[in-house]
Amino acid sequence: MLSTIIWLPVLGAVLIGILPGFSRSIALVISGINLVVAIAIAITFNYQDAGLQFVEHFAWIEPLGLDYQLGIDGLSLPLIILNALLVLLAVQATSKDVERSQLFHALLLLVGTAITGAFLAQNLLLFFLFYELELIPLYLLIAIWGGEKRGYAATKFLIYQALSGIILLAGFLSWAWFTKTGDFNYQSLAATHLPANLQLLLLSVLVLGFGIKMPLVPFHTWLPDAYVEASAPVSMLLGGIVSKLGTYGLIRFGLGLFPDAWVIVAPWLALIAVITAIYGSLIALAQTDIKKTIAYSSVAHLSYVLLATAAGNPLSLLGAVYQMVAHGLILALLFNLVGIIEAKTGTRDLNKLQGLLNPKRGLPFVGSVLILTTMASAGIPGMVGFIGEFLSFQGSYTAFPVATLICLASTGLTSVYFIIIINRTLFGKLADKLTYLPKVTTAERIPAIILAALVILLGIQPNILISHTQISTDAIVAALPHPTTQIADIVASRTSEFE
Repeated sequence: MLSTIIWLPVLGAVLIGILPGFSRSIALVISGINLVVAIAIAITFNYQDAGLQFVEHFAWIEPLGLDYQLGIDGLSLPLIILNALLVLLAVQATSKDVERSQLFHALLLLVGTAITGAFLAQNLLLFFLFYELELIPLYLLIAIWGGEKRGYAATKFLIYQALSGIILLAGFLSWAWFTKTGDFNYQSLAATHLPANLQLLLLSVLVLGFGIKMPLVPFHTWLPDAYVEASAPVSMLLGGIVSKLGTYGLIRFGLGLFPDAWVIVAPWLALIAVITAIYGSLIALAQTDIKKTIAYSSVAHLSYVLLATAAGNPLSLLGAVYQMVAHGLILALLFNLVGIIEAKTGTRDLNKLQGLLNPKRGLPFVGSVLILTTMASAGIPGMVGFIGEFLSFQGSYTAFPVATLICLASTGLTSVYFIIIINRTLFGKLADKLTYLPKVTTAERIPAIILAALVILLGIQPNILISHTQISTDAIVAALPHPTTQIADIVASRTSEFE
């Protein structure tokens, strides 16, 4: 079943090449089937088993240590479903008259394949191949269908992401060189105990590589350009799932493979999380472009995942996974709504938009859902954002109380810049040149309705996700050598082991 959800989109891309006149229909059908298969995996998933399930393994290029090894657990399962859902909704959100539609839809499917493969790969080199595979489709999606500065944004995106991949490959190869095993299978590596100083070196390399992907300050500069210049469907994927490769990688390969070194690195990651949260929130406040505001808010909110991961206790890690899903749903919905606003009004400038909530001549549906989504992003109870932040902060407070309180304060800034967006765009008198805006069609509403429903559902019933994830996150934490509540006390004594 795992190979099906990886390679079915590739088959769809081939069919689009054969039947270009039906590219949208093929993309919808293939991505829909993929989502159904992903949900079927979730239904049959044994959430009492902390190990890998639906494992597929056969030798591929043995001299390189490259095996085709797939597996899924509670950490990757929600991200697989999120990816399948967002690819389907991105296809649905794409305009029917998009230029070169066959290439556009084929690239969307290929992005979905690469991301799914990365989440399922249980061989480090296989993970790297999928990790890099998504770069070219995304580069083309930005460079061809992006905004005025699409060339600059696409090139910058490619350079940063390629650098991230090179750094990760160096870390993976260094592992093989130091251990002299040539084995890149995750389970084998997790069972291998390395000296503390070597763990610290390799973990630092992985933190840098995945930190660029997330991204963390100061490696974030590619993100606002890529998010803003990409079309709305591509932005939905970039913000909703692509950035999660970084957070997932930190948990799976950082925390999972280097538990001894994690104890030393964790306080520094907490500090970076604080800097990223405050910086992202303050820069978001200064923007007049709605899409750029959302882009910088993404930087801030992903820092909560980093803080929770750094804390490394069962509650915080569960919160980190939940926050990844919450962030993906909310950000995809925000970019979808902004795409509709831009399509109907021709602008994203806060200084030019007002009165969109007008029930007769404005965009009342978009305005109403935008209010709901900004409330979810601000962490209002009853919505998915609240659950993710509550679990993350409650878990991280035991290890990093000061950092948690500062990040918690930064959520107040989230409310400020989203209130500014709502106040300027939705209320007031509709500008004369924006009178009688085109109506939002039923097809355009579908992605927003589905995402909004999930934002509310997972906010009211968080156990839908928690029940499938908790045992796997608990197993990862169990490998840590010390309780994270003791991190502050043991850092000084453990540091001497790395000298």
